[in-house]
Amino acid sequence: MVSAEDVITQTANCLCKANIFTTNVPKSKLPLKGWACHCESCRHVTGALCTLVTSWPEKRASVDVSGLKAYSFSSRYDLLFCSICSTPIFFANKQETDKELGLLTGTLRNTPGDVVKITNHIFVGDTQDGGASMWLRKPNADGTEAKRYRERAETDKGESAEAVLSDWPPHNSLTGSEAKKEGPVPIWCKCKGVSLVWQPGSYNGIKDDELPWFVDPATHKALAGFCACESCRLFGGVDVWNWGFAELKDIRFANKQPGFPASSDALRALVDAKDPSIGTLTYFASSSDAQRYFCSNCSASVFYASDDRTFMVDVALGVLGASDGARAEGYFSWAYGGAISHLEENSGYWRYDLFDRVAKEGERWRIDRNYPKNWRRLAREKAAEKA
Repeated sequence: MVSAEDVITQTANCLCKANIFTTNVPKSKLPLKGWACHCESCRHVTGALCTLVTSWPEKRASVDVSGLKAYSFSSRYDLLFCSICSTPIFFANKQETDKELGLLTGTLRNTPGDVVKITNHIFVGDTQDGGASMWLRKPNADGTEAKRYRERAETDKGESAEAVLSDWPPHNSLTGSEAKKEGPVPIWCKCKGVSLVWQPGSYNGIKDDELPWFVDPATHKALAGFCACESCRLFGGVDVWNWGFAELKDIRFANKQPGFPASSDALRALVDAKDPSIGTLTYFASSSDAQRYFCSNCSASVFYASDDRTFMVDVALGVLGASDGARAEGYFSWAYGGAISHLEENSGYWRYDLFDRVAKEGERWRIDRNYPKNWRRLAREKAAEKA
């Protein structure tokens, strides 16, 4: 018999709090064992660069998921998500209905202590460039490395070089921090209900002080970064969230139909009017001046828009189909090892230390690949020196 002192309450919920799940876990079972999946389907169904998943520690029959919408993710699994705010919460095996539910760990509330341990990365080969596995190589409090598999760990024969990835991909196979790609980038959710194209703008001839704030003056790439806020984490159900930035004037419908909105005000109006051109794109107002756009059919996070910068959106990097890989280094200037937005929200909780490890691994990646610090990081460090 486990005493009350030997258990800890774990709670998972969606962004809008319409769906809350609570269970008690023996402290001896912590940290919960989890894994990271980098497959194309997971990226395009969440908008994140990977999914982090563990088993929900409660019998499936005891979990009331009637408030969640089911999307047929594959022949084996349904994804269960909140239709109001988009948060994907569970993967449910539809062939073996007695199997535990797979929980997206980003939905767990912040608590002190060591809550999740990532043991392996699967389908890293789908990313082409390693994706988020580069800064999640040593994500655990005990310092252990999460093994990276090209495909599914349990089906790889043995642990050959072909199965377990170490120093992959090689530096010369990556676009790199300075080279820039010019071609269009598809934006699509898993079900293809949202299908757009981003053609990065040309800033040739524009003075540095006239560039949009998120454009690198040297490479003219857009900024890509890390966010640790609760809203972003719950929006896509993933602990480590990554955004890239784009001007709305550079986004169009994939079918070349004219009329994609050039401002966030116009985008919101088009969705509110239920214009069929917008497909399955909808939004949740996470605050009075912010809209989080997602696919109403499969849950994929797509955009974040704010009323104080109507000319642009934050783009969920997982829904991009860049030719050079999941991180799209040819289009984005990454602040590897730099500041993580809203880190302070996690102070005193387990994710604060997770983000510290993410930053350190990002810095290790940057140095090993001989990438320079990006301009935003250099500006912040210079300002800190003067303070």
